[in-house]
Amino acid sequence: MTENKQKTLINFKKAQSHLAKIIKMTEGGQYCIDIMQQNLAVIGLLKSAHQMLMEGHLNSCFKNAMASKNEAKKQAMIEEILKVTRIVNK
Repeated sequence: MTENKQKTLINFKKAQSHLAKIIKMTEGGQYCIDIMQQNLAVIGLLKSAHQMLMEGHLNSCFKNAMASKNEAKKQAMIEEILKVTRIVNK
């Protein structure tokens, strides 16, 4: 596993841990602002993980596709990146 993927996995695990805490806080009737702060921490971890995944993808799969002579493969890869980018920007 690459260092980038290891860091991404760490972020996912941290987010999972925070999310479990948020669920307990919500079930326990904790103060809303405290829950929202934990929620924002999860969002930040997930955004960071997404960015790391995108960087890894661009530096490996995307780069390899663009170096190939297969125009259909290149176009499909571009469409994938655009699709994910559109989802992120919603």
